[in-house]
Amino acid sequence: MDFKMGSDALTGNLLQTLAATKPKGWFLEIGTGTGLSAAWILNGIDSQSTLLSVDNNPDLVSVAEKFLGSDPRLTLRVTDGGEFIKSLAGQTFDFIFADSWPGKYNTLEETLRLVALGGFYVVDDMLPQPNWPEGHQLLVDELLEKLEALKGFHIWKMNWSTGVVVCTRKG
Repeated sequence: MDFKMGSDALTGNLLQTLAATKPKGWFLEIGTGTGLSAAWILNGIDSQSTLLSVDNNPDLVSVAEKFLGSDPRLTLRVTDGGEFIKSLAGQTFDFIFADSWPGKYNTLEETLRLVALGGFYVVDDMLPQPNWPEGHQLLVDELLEKLEALKGFHIWKMNWSTGVVVCTRKG
């Protein structure tokens, strides 16, 4: 499929480990892709947790459906991520992995409002990547500035893997 945007194994292992800290949790992934990160998250969550994953590309989501669709903890949605995030207003998630433009570079504020107390907001690809389009570094820099200025969150920026940031909502 020539899809070159899957998360790397280090990020996947971190997602799995963080997911395991949220028993009976409600998880949101924005940017299903082919389901690689969803597989890592599913491997970390318990049988009473649920993962809702959204992507706007039906061809990519069909791969995730083929390999992960039989897992009753997983719900896959094919729709516009930004509109989907807005439709979730008032709900909260224990863990959000924003791996797409919606939830990361646009609708950031709406997405952060979905993070439950003690919940995680995770983004990757904050270090330069070979598949970045022209001018993408500026978007990353702006996002990092916004995350560093957040009130009500602890922020952990890692110069590791593809560049991961974990934000935890504090009381």
